[in-house]
Amino acid sequence: MGTTSTIGSVHAETSRMDFREIVRRLNASLGAAMVSALAGAKDPKASYRWQKENGTIPSDTSQARILLAHRAWVMVSDVDGEQVARQWFLGANPWLDEISPVEAIHQDRFKAVIDAAGAMSSGGYSG
Repeated sequence: MGTTSTIGSVHAETSRMDFREIVRRLNASLGAAMVSALAGAKDPKASYRWQKENGTIPSDTSQARILLAHRAWVMVSDVDGEQVARQWFLGANPWLDEISPVEAIHQDRFKAVIDAAGAMSSGGYSG
């Protein structure tokens, strides 16, 4: 499957998922503090509240960041596994000017993050 079709299918998958389930999965994979940070929350435990059925709902901006993070997570973890995906989210990234995907998501650099995830999952930089 090409990068463009992968991006499209991952976007469709994420769009069909319940938001709280996405937060639960990211919390389990990346940790609540990292999910809260990439979403822009000051409280490192905020994402625990977002995953609860009767919990709070983050701002639209935070929701957009979380949805993007899930898309990037799926793209990298489906190819390289969860441990590599976690390291990819945390580490300096040559496709993101040597900042981590977590920082880039927090900065709303959505296209750059998806391009970097695509490059990682396809084994090279295309953009």
